[in-house]
Amino acid sequence: MALTTNNRSYKANPEKPPHARREENGMKLMSMLLALVVLGGGPCFAAEPPGQGKMVLELKECIRKALAAAPELGEAEADIMLTSSKLAEAKAHRYPQLEILGLTGPVPQAKGNQVFSPDSINQTDRWTWFARSDATLIQPLYTFGKISENMKAASHGIEVDRAKKEQSRNEIALKVKEYYYGLLLARELKELVLEVQEDLGTARKSAQKLLDKGSANVDVTDIYKLDAFGGEAEKYLEEAKKGEAQALTALRARLALPANAELDIATERLVPGEEKEIGLPAYLEMSQVRRPEYRQIQEGLKAREALVAAARAAYYPDFFIAGYLSAAYAEKRDRVSNPWVPDEFNHIWGGIALGLKWTLDFGIKGAKVAQEQAQYDRLVSTKDFADTNIPLQIRKYYLDLQEADKSIEATRSGYSNAKKWLVAALANYDFGIGPAREIFDALQEYAKMRGAYFQAIYNRKMARANLAYATGEEPL
Repeated sequence: MALTTNNRSYKANPEKPPHARREENGMKLMSMLLALVVLGGGPCFAAEPPGQGKMVLELKECIRKALAAAPELGEAEADIMLTSSKLAEAKAHRYPQLEILGLTGPVPQAKGNQVFSPDSINQTDRWTWFARSDATLIQPLYTFGKISENMKAASHGIEVDRAKKEQSRNEIALKVKEYYYGLLLARELKELVLEVQEDLGTARKSAQKLLDKGSANVDVTDIYKLDAFGGEAEKYLEEAKKGEAQALTALRARLALPANAELDIATERLVPGEEKEIGLPAYLEMSQVRRPEYRQIQEGLKAREALVAAARAAYYPDFFIAGYLSAAYAEKRDRVSNPWVPDEFNHIWGGIALGLKWTLDFGIKGAKVAQEQAQYDRLVSTKDFADTNIPLQIRKYYLDLQEADKSIEATRSGYSNAKKWLVAALANYDFGIGPAREIFDALQEYAKMRGAYFQAIYNRKMARANLAYATGEEPL
């Protein structure tokens, strides 16, 4: 980006002498590079010197704290409890259901027997009170799968929610890694800007010394350019400090720490690491076993299949065994002993029987079956999407990892040679035999390649973190 911009600047000012154009291009390139270094390249987290009472955490400790405090996991656990209660409800339908009805109220008196009574049912001046209780016990025997299929659906639903919780854990761990490595990247880039400032200070001292001696190789504009560039660097350092405060606030929130808690990370340098990577086929095979999204779909399909079967079972009747007991008592009413003349207010009777319950409708059950089948078909399409896109995602992260490895090697060689160039340019300028533009050109190239080196390491760390997420690796 910087080179393209400077090429445009060069073509737009053909009237300037070549050495002036090169020095101006060097200033612009370095300014744009500093902006990229301080403000770009992932989350900007500046360093904070460790102090007394500061919490210093390793990456795994940060992940552990984030997982312990994450509200997303609390929500996921509540979903598991909700589905577990649905399973308990489905299981409870296997057991007897007891219904009790109690009544009390006024009733006419009745003296005599089933043949003759001096009282009349329409008599309103002679009343008494009755109390009655009816209990019905129903034990399901066979429901054609209504109970068992709902139990099966709830059991698989619990596994779906557990896989969702695991997915949330992986997402939280990935976010913490992004913050952690971003903080390391920002610290390395900040040190790079400080190093650039130090080299600029050395060059300015040399320029001032040569200028005081009246050297023809230096003029006052070199001092102005160095001072202007130093002010630009100072500006970006201040912006980095502002980014530090914002980033640490976000990190505290992710770890659920108090706003005034002092936080730092234990890792001091951003280094490539020595992890041994496996091949792409192994990552793809690993994801089939560990990726929680795959388990969500697999368990979800089983749950939906069971719900379709439960909806179809509604076409068939329910068989059950029922027991019934009724007792009633009314004062001032004689008991009737004739079995042909039941008394609803003064009796005790009961029994047991086999029963069948069958509800017939015109289209209601068919519509419910169609609804459940549509949900099942929708999940089948989701499975096809996952089977295509999850391997694609893994391939992308794997290629990112390979690209980062190659970029690390290339930029390491680039900044090493640029540093040698810069040292030589500073020495030549100090002796008064080299032009100032060599310092700008070398400093520009060194800062660019050194910054790209740390960016490549950060990219490798994040590619590895993304691969861990994409293959369902356990966060801890």
